[in-house]
Amino acid sequence: MPEPTRRVALFVTCLVDLFRPTVGFAAVKLLEQAGCVVEVPRAQTCCGQPAYNSGDRDHAKAIAAQVLDAFAGYDYIVAPSGSCAGMLRVHYPEIFGDDALVLPRARQLAERSWELVSFLVDVCQVQRVTAYWPRLATYHDGCSGLRELGVKDQPRRLLATVAGVGLRELPGAEVCCGFGGTFAVKYPDISEKMIGDKTADIAATAAEAVLAGDLGCLLNIAGKLYREGRPIEVRHVAEVLADMTENVAPIGAAR
Repeated sequence: MPEPTRRVALFVTCLVDLFRPTVGFAAVKLLEQAGCVVEVPRAQTCCGQPAYNSGDRDHAKAIAAQVLDAFAGYDYIVAPSGSCAGMLRVHYPEIFGDDALVLPRARQLAERSWELVSFLVDVCQVQRVTAYWPRLATYHDGCSGLRELGVKDQPRRLLATVAGVGLRELPGAEVCCGFGGTFAVKYPDISEKMIGDKTADIAATAAEAVLAGDLGCLLNIAGKLYREGRPIEVRHVAEVLADMTENVAPIGAAR
């Protein structure tokens, strides 16, 4: 008996929608290649993470309630972002912990929510991709994906199947880049030191490009590399895995 088709809702994320729609298209391509039926609910909004991280629980809960409605009925919810997927999977049950009526729905959504690359590898059992990208690259592990969702080996396994890619491990790959959503706004001096350390580590690998699975990290890294005058390409891992780098400028290149 063939496996039933997975009906997947793509959680686009605010940053992808506003700054890098290519990542969303790459996610759809990868999911469809894995045999999923992909839909993008038009009613989706922000996941509520900025409000939640700022301590505004009331607004975070109101936003989360909208998300619960928008993504009801799907087999899976997949986001090309460890931080947004972590918000859905880890923090939604916390937000509604005092609401006995909504908590079961939050838990059900959490169980169905995945970061893109971990979903491809761990659920869809994707073992390789058909892509070509002749670069020596390094990889930054975003905090939420790594610590909340266990995303570490999955992107490296698929990148190893991309023709032309050489992957060089990044010293301090698991160290925060300093973005942290509202952290970079609240503590700019600390954030600037952290991103400076990160770009120095990236440059030390002599890699031509740096990849990650979270656009917030990538925008922060790209901005610092640009200010330092370092010609290092910055891309979301989904773009590389989906073979969607041709004629698409690296993140931060078009200014």
